[in-house]
Parts: sequence; structure tokens; C-alpha cells
Amino acid sequence: MTSYTENLQDLITRVRFVLWDFDGPICRLFAGHSAESVTAELVGWLDGRGLEEALTPEERKTADPHEVLRAIHDRYPGSGLMAELEAQLTLQELRAASSAKATDGAERLVRAWAERGACLAVTTNNAPEAARRYLAECGLERFFGPHVYGRTQDPSLLKPHPDCLRRALTALGADPSDSLMFGDGPSDLEAARRAGVAFVGYARNGRKERLLRGAKAEHIVLSLDEVLRGLKG
Repeated sequence: MTSYTENLQDLITRVRFVLWDFDGPICRLFAGHSAESVTAELVGWLDGRGLEEALTPEERKTADPHEVLRAIHDRYPGSGLMAELEAQLTLQELRAASSAKATDGAERLVRAWAERGACLAVTTNNAPEAARRYLAECGLERFFGPHVYGRTQDPSLLKPHPDCLRRALTALGADPSDSLMFGDGPSDLEAARRAGVAFVGYARNGRKERLLRGAKAEHIVLSLDEVLRGLKG
């Protein structure tokens, strides 16, 4: 059962600004180039520079490349190494963007919100270059224009920090009360809370739903078509 209610329909039809997470609601970025392989590439890159001890054994086993980024930032903040590692991750995400799999219903929902006059932005922990490449290749770039706000060279600003949401709101001239974050994880929810923005969670599987419910997300949908029906309702 989803938490689709009349309150949710009112929310998605009244907002003027929609901030989209990228990997999840728009596409599965690592569908063809897995996050695990990206993480292994980063660990191997560090090892090749004689930095085998830069990560703990537990960190070396992570499947999340952002955890590697955070770990190196904690130990070498502001360093040339940190900048090079972030650039390596960006290259891997650009590669992944070319084999990403579109989320079912994403194109229809993007178009529907745009046709209602909503302004759209991407707010992501991924490299903005990767998001722009995907949007351009799938024909959605024109709905977002320049409003793609992603990872900087400071991993401490990754969601759940609200930095990318705040940058989007400022650039759009958006009032948080007229805005909505559409994401698929607890970090998206927490960033939205800290930015003062409403949140709708997309859970493509049971694990995602449990995580969102555990984080006390008020509105969760299991399909983008549920949101689309609400816009047309």
C-alpha cells in the first residue's frame, strides 16, 4: 500500500518548483556500469598510487562510491588527491550515464509537470556533467535547462546536506513553500526537511520503501504513474 492520499494530490498539483533526484526517479544510473564496479575502480586507483592504507578494510568493501569519496575527504580535505579522486568518479559516472536505464514513467511525468507550468531542476549527489549527459541523450534536457545541481569537490555538502537544493531554489527564485523534492532515499528526505521543502518518495522496490518508511516519509509512491495520475486527476 502506498501513502497516496488527497493531501498528496493537492501537494503535487499546487507546487511550482520540482527538485528531482537523478539516480532513481529519473534513471538507474548504474544499470549498465554498476556502482560496485565504479567503487572498485576508485579503490584500485588509490592502490595504484600507493595509498592502500587510505581506506579501512570496511571502507574498501563498500558498494557506494560516495563513501570512498567521503572517507578520503575526511583524511585529505582540500587536497590535490581529493580533487583527482572526485574527477575519477565523475569520469566513471559519465561512462555510466551512457548505459543508464530510464525509470518507468519518468519522461511522462517530467513532461506532465512541465506542461502544468512547474519549473524543474535536478538536485543530485552525482556529477552534474553525468546528469546533463543523460538528459541530453534521452531528450529531457529542454525541460530542465541549466538547472542541474550536483556534486561539488566538497563531499561534506552531499545530501543529506541541503546544499544542492538550496542552490536550485536560489537559482530558480523559488520559495521553499512552493517547492517539492522528489527523491528515493532517506538522504533526499533529510535534505528536503533541512531546506524547508516538501518531499515525495519514490520506492521502486521493497528495500527502498522500508528505508523511506523508516525515515518517516509522509508520502511514498511505488510507481511514477501514481504521481502522473494525480497530476491529471
